[in-house]
Amino acid sequence: MIFNDPILVNMAENTPPTRDRYVDFLRAFSITVVVIGHWISSVVRVENGNLLTYNAVGTISGMWMLTWIMQVMPIFFFVGGFSNYITMQSLRRRGESIKAFYRKRATRLLKPTMIFIVIWAVILFCVFLFAENAEMLIRKSTTVIGPLWFLVVYLGIIMVTPFMVWLHHRLRFGTPAVLASLIILVDIVSFSTGAEWLRWTNVAFVWLFVHQMGFFYADGSLVRMSKYRHVSMALAGLAGLVVLTNIGVYPRSMVGTGLERISNMNPPTVCIAVLAVWLIGLAMSLRERMNRWLTRRRPWIAVIAANSMIMTLFLWHLTAYTVVFLLLYPLGLWRAADGS
Repeated sequence: MIFNDPILVNMAENTPPTRDRYVDFLRAFSITVVVIGHWISSVVRVENGNLLTYNAVGTISGMWMLTWIMQVMPIFFFVGGFSNYITMQSLRRRGESIKAFYRKRATRLLKPTMIFIVIWAVILFCVFLFAENAEMLIRKSTTVIGPLWFLVVYLGIIMVTPFMVWLHHRLRFGTPAVLASLIILVDIVSFSTGAEWLRWTNVAFVWLFVHQMGFFYADGSLVRMSKYRHVSMALAGLAGLVVLTNIGVYPRSMVGTGLERISNMNPPTVCIAVLAVWLIGLAMSLRERMNRWLTRRRPWIAVIAANSMIMTLFLWHLTAYTVVFLLLYPLGLWRAADGS
């Protein structure tokens, strides 16, 4: 049992009283929800000999509502902003350089990621050499690299974090205001002109906006806000989503389903920025109560345990899904789904 693990117990008992435990909870919670969401919503079927994958959200009526809660990638980037800001400030107080920041943050990402890439390169090479239907299997197996998109984006954000912190100290709320304006402008221009390539610039603008909001948590601005303002922030974001998804441009789902004209997530639209406002407001309104709960021994040990393996879980969860497919496909179970 993790609750009796001496290492975890020691870490829990030696947690500094100044640590914001809710940040650790949100990090573990967001990635866990992403993993569970992928597992329960991914659908694989065979039609006319072709393997098709899509998201159940696009086929089950009303399931899009769950994505307004379970699309928690904005929370992960929000928490990332908090952590990167705290790390920057800590290194500056100790007189360390920006290189130390890059080394510290990038190492935590790249070490487990490189192991993942090497192992999967070997697996795909073996599939190519020995498996029947190797081309199809390789094509579908490469869906396991899906988690890497966010790591690439997050690594890019890490690279510009020192500059964004500099902007935060000088412009304060002006920085997210400018980013929000750029997000809206990109959507307006790209949708009105048909310049689909322009939409991809919002990969930077949307996630930088969410990451920047984490700075306001780290510097205490969001913490000092009243609960009334947190709830107002959440309701404003929720109202914004209702309006945007009913103007005939944006789908209601906050995840890509593969069945709609556009995806709100890939590349992100203004809906994801508004989703972030809703989720951040909701998270901050629950912060005080959650921090009290996390002072208990068992919940806090569970959070520590989850964070100790969170990158491994995120990187490998689609591998587990793919392994099940690779094991069942030769048994012919997928032909039953095809009806042939």
